[in-house]
Amino acid sequence: MAEKMTVEQVNAYMKEKCGFVPRMFQIINTVTPDPGRTFADFYESIFGDGAISRKNKELMFMSGGVAYCSPRCIIHAIPAVNAGASDGEIFEAAAVGMILAGFVPGGPGIPYAFEYALKCVDMVAKYRKGESWEYLPAPKFDHGVY
Repeated sequence: MAEKMTVEQVNAYMKEKCGFVPRMFQIINTVTPDPGRTFADFYESIFGDGAISRKNKELMFMSGGVAYCSPRCIIHAIPAVNAGASDGEIFEAAAVGMILAGFVPGGPGIPYAFEYALKCVDMVAKYRKGESWEYLPAPKFDHGVY
């Protein structure tokens, strides 16, 4: 059985394995770190380098987030940068997602996805400058209520 991790340890482990700490785990890890460790291992098994590089997998996921106008999926721009993606690669992957939005049955359409493509570029620019790049409000959680 694996040694119990502290919140700080599991957050560092997730950052190493995932390239970021997903928003839901920023909360879950404060209650119990075991799911965070398990998720990080699962994430690494899918997104780790293989026939397709981690960088390209993260760009693919971010592109899908643009296509579906998913604010929680486009944050994969950050682990893509951590895996070596250039600004040009972020832009082009976001542009592919924008075009894909016009072909998703019942999807949001290109004009809406355009805003998400721009958000990817903006997030990366802020991240590279060391500025706060999160644009969704932080989730609230009261530890006394389960």
